Amino acid sequence: MAALEPTPADSEAPLRSRAWFGDGGKNGFISRHHLRAMGRGGHNFDGRPVIGICNTFSELTPCNGHLQLIADAVKRGVLQAGGFPLEFPAMSLGEPFLRPTSMLYRNLAAMEIEEQIRANPLDAVVLLTGCDKTTPAALMGAASAGVPAIVFTGGPMLNGRFQGRHVGSGTDIWRMTEELRAGTITQEEFTEFESSLNRSAGHCMTMGTASTMACLTEALGMMLPGGSGLPAVDARRGTLAEATGARAVALAGSDLTPGRIMTRAAFENAVRINAAIGGSTNAVVHLLALAGRLGVPLALDDFDRLGAELPLLIDLMPSGRFLMEEFAYAGGLPALVNDLRDQLHRDTVTVTGRGLVDNCEGAQVHDREVIRPMDRPVQPAGTGTAVLRGNLAPNGAVIKQSAADPKLLSHTGPALVFDSLEDYLAVAEDPDLDVTADTVLIVRNTGPKGYPGMPEVGNLQLPKKLLDAGVRDMVRISDARMSGTAFGTCVLHVAPEAAVGGPLALVRTGDDVRLDVPARRLDVLVEDAELERRRGEWQPPAPPADRGWTYLYTQHVTQADTGVDLDFLVGASDSAPPRQAF
Repeated sequence: MAALEPTPADSEAPLRSRAWFGDGGKNGFISRHHLRAMGRGGHNFDGRPVIGICNTFSELTPCNGHLQLIADAVKRGVLQAGGFPLEFPAMSLGEPFLRPTSMLYRNLAAMEIEEQIRANPLDAVVLLTGCDKTTPAALMGAASAGVPAIVFTGGPMLNGRFQGRHVGSGTDIWRMTEELRAGTITQEEFTEFESSLNRSAGHCMTMGTASTMACLTEALGMMLPGGSGLPAVDARRGTLAEATGARAVALAGSDLTPGRIMTRAAFENAVRINAAIGGSTNAVVHLLALAGRLGVPLALDDFDRLGAELPLLIDLMPSGRFLMEEFAYAGGLPALVNDLRDQLHRDTVTVTGRGLVDNCEGAQVHDREVIRPMDRPVQPAGTGTAVLRGNLAPNGAVIKQSAADPKLLSHTGPALVFDSLEDYLAVAEDPDLDVTADTVLIVRNTGPKGYPGMPEVGNLQLPKKLLDAGVRDMVRISDARMSGTAFGTCVLHVAPEAAVGGPLALVRTGDDVRLDVPARRLDVLVEDAELERRRGEWQPPAPPADRGWTYLYTQHVTQADTGVDLDFLVGASDSAPPRQAF
């Protein structure tokens, strides 16, 4: 890979921070003397760039629990390059604890990050992220704020090890949970597995949403090459964190803002790379929302059209065998980009000041079982994320083909419909449940407004009756999402969702539903007149809240096909310093 020596800013502009620290009167005095109270001498604000370090560390977000150490390394890089680092916290979105779903708070975190960047004397920002929603929230906030920014993710955990084999976070949790329910493993084995899975700091080491968004952040040009794959505890991550801090100093005062980096061409590169890595379906809603912040035309159908051009080349769980450690040591994203250089746009710019393909020139693949060549893919082109339409999803739905049972991608069966997740879970263990392997399981009112927040419940656990019969997959349809670590024949993101009167609200148990992924169709086999009659009887569900953030969210959230952002956050504001405070 080509050496990444520091490159100068493309153009220089007055530093934003001078509007605070360069004022010779009362306002400048107030800004400067409070920093002196923290033991910061005047040389720190004598005109050098002020670099914000936005840290999503929290003990409530275990994936990001090591970001304090990463922040220290970034500060070293800032100081070595002649900048003045100031760390600040941002809302941390952890998958393990937040209820009803961390997705409910992605837009809130993005709004907080945007406002903190704009309101403070920052010339550039380093965004420290990791867990699933922290990375897209940081990208969205930085995109709307318009200040030069660079992302550094915390990295994946080391591989899990259980009974002599590698196990992956999320992916093997779903498998082992179902086997426990089926009685094929004991509670003691399940507890041993629990203690063996997560062996270090970092986010999920499968190609789940955290790893996917780290890779796509690098693909978009917002992270230094190689930053997405190295394990959280690899010493080289600290070295790269220092380089990130130094690069932020070079970005300060330049025109290399997120809006200049994340262009239509950059998004097309990211969508293609998402197909090659077998990335999470959650990338669809995050990239659509991010594009909306930047005014970049990106549509749901682009993911199918552009993604179908590339085969699955990374043999990682949940679509393959390996984990992020093997991917990093095989060469990581730079090696994949170099392999795909003829399929990617070269006319992009990244935080390095060079194009994505140029950054990765010469990067070598060290393990061709992990990073496959184009003539020996894990799965052929056209088997990635597919976009479905039909009378059940007029605005679209998605399915991750690489994680589904191929035999179920063309399937017709009777619907078994539940109005809530709780209604289904109450009967999922019932041995007398009227369900077969041909049944199409539908759980609705799990979308952006209906749950609220569009949780990761779309990979619905199978009815125990089917598990006991040896069935391990069935067609499942919802307006929810599913974890990027999950698998199964799961139709997700159905839009419009049931809670706003989408056709999913009109399906009844016993209706035949047809899934035809090759034809990109999802239909209920009921006459239009009958559906309209049912629509006349439909009543919207009660609002989930009458105050606070949840109320604001449900009043303004958009649908899955446009990114699940808030309608009043779409777009950006300028980065000019706000009016003075004193």
